Amino acid sequence: MDLRERSATALAPHAPLPRYYAPQLKAQFLRGVFERAAPDYDRVERMMALGTGSRYRRRALIRAGLGKGMKVLDVAAGTGMVAREAASVVGAAGRVIGLDPSRGMLAELVSRVSIPAVLATGELLPLADGSFDFLSMGYALRHLSDLSAALREFHRVLRPGGIACLLEITAPRRRLPRMLLRGYLAGLVPCLSRLNARHADSQVLWRYYWDTIDACVPPPRVLQAMEQAGFAHVTRHTELGVFSEYTGRKG
Repeated sequence: MDLRERSATALAPHAPLPRYYAPQLKAQFLRGVFERAAPDYDRVERMMALGTGSRYRRRALIRAGLGKGMKVLDVAAGTGMVAREAASVVGAAGRVIGLDPSRGMLAELVSRVSIPAVLATGELLPLADGSFDFLSMGYALRHLSDLSAALREFHRVLRPGGIACLLEITAPRRRLPRMLLRGYLAGLVPCLSRLNARHADSQVLWRYYWDTIDACVPPPRVLQAMEQAGFAHVTRHTELGVFSEYTGRKG
């Protein structure tokens, strides 16, 4: 596929958010805010998830088909929250590699989880074709610059029969649940991060978190993009009407 074809099929996960960055500076903004907020990320996330985060991530991975002995790539691994659960599922016979574009996040990852770490973006994976049995990405779909390009890369690095599992938070369509979620993520969580975090960018990151959820392309478009990237048996499982689990298999 040449450059013009790639541009024509590019899919941004949401429209630009000028409150935070100029359209061409999204990647620069994200690298900076994640670098500075990395030391606080786990602490704030645990408050946000009310202690349920690790249990939910483990169940979601197993539900998608993760099992013992698998080789896993965790894209946008951050501080290793998904990678940690994946490593506990695959066991000593398996292998998990964490990949993230933020050096700060990768520094936190390797301090918490004993796995190899790769500095790269989801849109350009420096890994061989057919290298993995399973690919995970936790709550980072909204941070990609081009969802279509990333999904093609995910498909490429999976072996035939390999599974992609993308975890995401989806804003409810009904007005009242959406307002409640907005009040929690855009109001309470940034307030708690201001009181408990060491870096001011932690508050900015969690406000941005809600704004990207609110603006994200709808689930049917994500499923369509996965199919267009070559995935088969594409499904979306939801928990509590908010947590989306997008899965697909490489034929």
